[in-house]
Amino acid sequence: MNAETPNRETPNAGAGKNEGEGNRTADAQYRRGVEEHVRHHDVQGDADRARRAVDGPEGAELRRAEEEGKRHAKGEDPQLKG
Repeated sequence: MNAETPNRETPNAGAGKNEGEGNRTADAQYRRGVEEHVRHHDVQGDADRARRAVDGPEGAELRRAEEEGKRHAKGEDPQLKG
C-alpha cells in the first residue's frame, strides 16, 4: 500500500479522498448498512405499514410530500417512471 492506493481492508479506506463516480468506499458502506438493516428490522412489517399508510387517511398527504420531494430532485431514472 502506498499514498496513492487506499487500504481496501480498512472501513475508512479512502476517507477524505474523492473517489469519483463509482465510489467503492461509499458503495461498501451502503451495502453493509442495507444488510444490517435487513438482518435486524422487520422489513416486511415496515412495507405492510407503509402500504396501509398510503392506502389510508394519510395517503393524500404522503403523495403530496412525494411530489414535493420530486420537485427538488435533479432527475429520476426514466426506467422508474411508469
